[in-house]
Amino acid sequence: MTNIRFKALEVTLSRKRISLDLPKEKVSTYFGELTFNRDAMREFLTREAYQKLIDVIEKAETIDRKIADQIAAGMKSWAMSKGATHYTHWFHPLTGATAEKHDAFIIPVEGGSAIENFQGGELIQQEPDASSFPSGGIRNTFEARGYTAWDPTSFAFIMDRTLCIPTIFVSYTGEALDYKTPLLKSLSALDKQATEVARYFDKNVNKVFATLGWEQEYFLVDAALFKARPDLSLTGRTVFGHASAKDQQLSDHYFGTIHEHVLDFMSDFEYEAHRLGIPVKTRHNEVAPNQFECAPVFEETNISVDHNQLLMHLMEKIARKHDFQVLLHEKPYKGVNGSGKHNNWSIATDTGINLLSPGKTTTSNFRFLTFMVIVLKAVDRYADVLRAHIASAGNDHRLGAHEAPPAIISVFIGSQMTETLNEIEKQTKKGKVNANGFNLNINIPKIPEILLDNTDRNRTSPFAFTGNKFEFRAVGSSANCASPMTALNAIVADQLKQFKQDVDKLLAKNIRKDEAIFQVIKRYIKESKNIRFEGNNYGDEWKAEAKKRGLSNITTTPPALKFLTSKNTIKLFEDTSRELIARYEIQLENYTKKIQIESRVIGDLAKNHIIPIAIRYQNTLIENVKGLKDVLDSKTFVKLSRNQMQTIKEISEHVEEIKDKVADMLEERRKANRMEDMEKQAMAYNQKVMPFVEIIRGHVDKLELMVDDELWPLPKYRELLFNK
Repeated sequence: MTNIRFKALEVTLSRKRISLDLPKEKVSTYFGELTFNRDAMREFLTREAYQKLIDVIEKAETIDRKIADQIAAGMKSWAMSKGATHYTHWFHPLTGATAEKHDAFIIPVEGGSAIENFQGGELIQQEPDASSFPSGGIRNTFEARGYTAWDPTSFAFIMDRTLCIPTIFVSYTGEALDYKTPLLKSLSALDKQATEVARYFDKNVNKVFATLGWEQEYFLVDAALFKARPDLSLTGRTVFGHASAKDQQLSDHYFGTIHEHVLDFMSDFEYEAHRLGIPVKTRHNEVAPNQFECAPVFEETNISVDHNQLLMHLMEKIARKHDFQVLLHEKPYKGVNGSGKHNNWSIATDTGINLLSPGKTTTSNFRFLTFMVIVLKAVDRYADVLRAHIASAGNDHRLGAHEAPPAIISVFIGSQMTETLNEIEKQTKKGKVNANGFNLNINIPKIPEILLDNTDRNRTSPFAFTGNKFEFRAVGSSANCASPMTALNAIVADQLKQFKQDVDKLLAKNIRKDEAIFQVIKRYIKESKNIRFEGNNYGDEWKAEAKKRGLSNITTTPPALKFLTSKNTIKLFEDTSRELIARYEIQLENYTKKIQIESRVIGDLAKNHIIPIAIRYQNTLIENVKGLKDVLDSKTFVKLSRNQMQTIKEISEHVEEIKDKVADMLEERRKANRMEDMEKQAMAYNQKVMPFVEIIRGHVDKLELMVDDELWPLPKYRELLFNK
């Protein structure tokens, strides 16, 4: 029987490029054509319905049934004009994937015929079965009722001839069972608190919104090779695999010429993304072989999150068409760079001002410094909350692995900003900073000119200021951006609220507004100094320094998740404490199941694939040694068979160690599975099961170097990383 690995390689080598039939016109001519955007609304809605929907989007007004029916009718007409036959409420349950249940537009009528129909009630709310979605104990399994409710701020779109309506997903009793609901709440809180603070500087500000620009890293692997690796297929990563002689050492893949097969895939999914209104702009080769990145233009955070979830689905779908498999796991391959999803976050006003962008005037820079220092203070107070919201089994392999930020949350702001904050910290009430000749007639120091891109980037920092935004680099590539963005919005909103209270107390003492703001930000600068770090986050020196500063260094998921239920976090999310406890349970269960699946795959591969092949090769060596003994004199035999005898011995040792450690791992898994407490079970998998994973891998990877290449059953790293 032919080795499955070589069958897969034969398929890979016989691949031919797919002939693409992409339009030759400008992207702008078809951008957003599959979204119910404002142009489509104007065309398919009455003037009354259009204006009401815009008011809902911009002013958070409610929709009555009459208008809802008009909007539903217009949306149905538009969707059918694009070939849609079904509709679905599209939501983000806590599984990490998106969910949908399709219903046809048709309803039967007398005479055996049918008509297309779509009512306002079907648009606004539906009742999907919630029994099998994670709930963390919010509802019993037999209590199946859950509700999806339309999110009109995110455009409906068409995918596979189905009208997809973005929605939230809540339980029968109103708790969020999804990622979108908490995100929308956090955005609302940020809007309220940031608007009040922004109005200290400009009374014309009526709304503030968060913006997000994500950078999506991913790997591509040939589909045939992927299918020949059960570990990749079932866990998203390789649990075994010795390093390739060449991988990323030469940095020759980074920003290199994109391979034509990969470029076909990129062009194809970008075309589909643009039709769906996803503003994908950047594409390039990443550091590791067969690793790539794409990134869009900034958008409002809720829309950006929806677009990222949609794009990940789209990439996987288009990849199959090109005989690729997209790997979104944070660490598919040991020893080469993993993948992240850098979340570039900022806040902007309805007057067109980016509040985290340095200005050209003293006043605008003062406003910028105020908001920047508030963010620093928020991260300092709630660093552990941010850490909890990036925790996952996959990200545990990536964080701190010298291609990603460590698990210690810190903030990089650059040399000029550091100097500016240090100068402000030194000032007395009426002191002045002699910088750039500004002349302020207020009782605060001069604010120096702050330039966009005033400092180099620190690629090792988990949370870095990059000129006009903060880049949250610690987010994992498979994550739903909503989770870390919910946490970030919430902590900044809370700090903005506290800032206003602190300033208003001083204003009540008849202190001038500018002086009051200055006093508070000066205090915040001092109080948040521990969270700022400008050096190499990868170094062991930083770990020691961070410990001195009292910063947490939590390297694995279960203890990191514990912060979801801390008093600090529950106070922050005081109206959703029940949801936090539920999410804690869900995340623990998700972690446990992922490690459980990995350990099962390891046991299966080791016992049913690796050990039999190793023994087969060992038997070949034994037969060869027996043959040598028959034809050689004893002295020559001892001399010539020494290496083969040593190899036979080493194979036996590795095989026995694998057997023993797999048995030990299985026993620890059984013990963990008997635990009823989810927290204790997750910790048991983390501390008792996971250590065997690397031990077993070490022995298997040694065997890979010893066993005949023609016998080895799994595609090797050199084949996975360098076949396109």
